[in-house]
Amino acid sequence: MRGLSRAGKRAGEMAFNAGGGVVNWFPGHMAAASRAIRDRLKLADLVIEVRDARIPLSSANEDLQPVLASKRRILALNKKDLANPNIMNRWLHHFESCKQDCISISAHSSSSVSQLLGLVEFKLKEAISKEPTLLVMVVGVPNVGKSALINSIHRIVTSRFPVQDKNKRATVGPLPGVTQDIAGYKIASQPSIYVLDTPGVLVPSIPDMETGLKLALTGAVKDSVVGEERIAKYLLSLLNIRKTPLHWERLLYRREELDEDAFNSNEKDYRDSPQRRRRPNNSDALYVQDMVMEVQRTLCSTFMDFTGNPEEENELESLIDLQLIALRKVFRIPHKPFDETHGPASKKLLTLFRSGKLGPFILDDLPDQ
Repeated sequence: MRGLSRAGKRAGEMAFNAGGGVVNWFPGHMAAASRAIRDRLKLADLVIEVRDARIPLSSANEDLQPVLASKRRILALNKKDLANPNIMNRWLHHFESCKQDCISISAHSSSSVSQLLGLVEFKLKEAISKEPTLLVMVVGVPNVGKSALINSIHRIVTSRFPVQDKNKRATVGPLPGVTQDIAGYKIASQPSIYVLDTPGVLVPSIPDMETGLKLALTGAVKDSVVGEERIAKYLLSLLNIRKTPLHWERLLYRREELDEDAFNSNEKDYRDSPQRRRRPNNSDALYVQDMVMEVQRTLCSTFMDFTGNPEEENELESLIDLQLIALRKVFRIPHKPFDETHGPASKKLLTLFRSGKLGPFILDDLPDQ
């Protein structure tokens, strides 16, 4: 059963989501892709299900889970560099306790992907003696990094099997019951193991608002479907409910101490060095790190100065509005009379979160919690 935290439930049910309803986003091409995936799953000897490490449960394709549960499967939790490593270890232990093979990866890292391929070959040892050709399928919802993983696999196997043209996928010969050849990348010989590419696909109807918002926040659902401001407000609600700004206060204080020590240790060299990072400045955040610190400082100060009770839904919404107004100054967004929307600030905040600049997060909670 999907583990939903009290914070997540409250954030997902807040009034700023009123009228949003259940998120529906299932274009026709995805319906066709879903049918194709189901047909090919019958042929697969192993499935790599790619999920976003920040949402290990919410990024699962629920419609395919009954089928995937009956196959040899490896869960590849991608974008591990954006996920809290301590909590990620607990997730890995959780899946291990559920007898599910799981590995955290970064699809852009050759060493990380090589570890995944090693696990694939290990898990197929049982079938190797029975089948001359083995098929591995890669499935996952949009924007979990499936294409990046496929590209990394291609680079790795091109060095293993130079005969495979770097711009052309290898072809698995006609298989029993299949009228067409299936394109894929050969990753091993004796026996031959091929990795097949498949389109990303979402379930026809995302089961609840919280899951939909998490998928939108991590980029699996287009911003235009949910709305950037709604997604940014959901992010801020999570940060405030989890009291993340208080954690940032300690980090900011420590950073400022280190900056001051470095500055005082050799003031002239520090001042003249072209490589030095500029000291934080409220009016001129030219460097990304300075901007991140200003964002964190602003969210921290508005949280600490807020006299209401963030535990109350209406007051939490008021706090979020104050934070978005304050972020306009940080992002240097000009004020327009009678403009009460927060679109530009929301977009910039989401960019920082999605790139990991605000820190590593895991939005899902372990089911046993």
